[in-house]
Amino acid sequence: MNKEELFKQMQELWTTFETEHNGSTKTSAAKARKAAGELKKLVTDYRKASVAADK
Repeated sequence: MNKEELFKQMQELWTTFETEHNGSTKTSAAKARKAAGELKKLVTDYRKASVAADK
């Protein structure tokens, strides 16, 4: 994936995280944690893609 695709996915995950974080149920908390975990994975890939694009 390129940097822009990763960025768009990260934006979607952040929106999901933000929405679920503001929820008040156990399910919304679980969904927020899941989105945060997925976001964490994409950050590493984004960093690699960014460094590769700058070379």
